[in-house]
Order: sequence, then structure tokens, then C-alpha cells
Amino acid sequence: MRGADRQTGTMFSYLSPEALVPMDHPLRAIRPLVNAALDRLSGDFDKIYSRVGRDSIPPEKLLRALLLQAFFGVRSERQLMEQITYNMMFRWFVGLSMDAPCGT
Repeated sequence: MRGADRQTGTMFSYLSPEALVPMDHPLRAIRPLVNAALDRLSGDFDKIYSRVGRDSIPPEKLLRALLLQAFFGVRSERQLMEQITYNMMFRWFVGLSMDAPCGT
């Protein structure tokens, strides 16, 4: 079953990862383009995911993470997960809050 691409809220954090990304960083210009493309693909994702079962990791988050891997030359999925765990810019681009679990 396809998981929803919900933005996770923060419980104890007073900052969002977005507040830590510089306003002039190139990913700020890229992210709206990526989100628009993923919005157009949403219907296709709905067709290929089951309506029953456990929610998956949202395909939008997976595709954003893979883009980061390509943009920054991260050599493996393990290193990508490590980067997403502690790199606030990566967390923001993927759509995770500061305290959201990564890779589980």
C-alpha cells in the first residue's frame, strides 16, 4: 500500500530543517520543480501501489533522496541514509522533520 507523502511535524524541535538551509542554496530552486514533477506523477503512483497492506515509504521521498544521491555523488545507499540521518539540508529536501526516523 502506498504511504502518504505527509510532512512530519515536530514535537520538541523549535527549528525546522528548512530554517537551516541557506536562502540562496541551489536546492531551494530545484525543490519546487521536483515537487511539481512528483505531483504530476502522483496519479501514476496511486495506480501501481496496492490499496491494502502496510504503508510503504512514500515514493516521493525515495525519489527526492535518489536525486540527492546523484546531485552530491553519494556512492551508496548506506552512505545516503547516513547523510539523511544527520544532514539537515538532505532531511529538508526529502521532506523529513528533524526528529523523523530515517531508514526504518
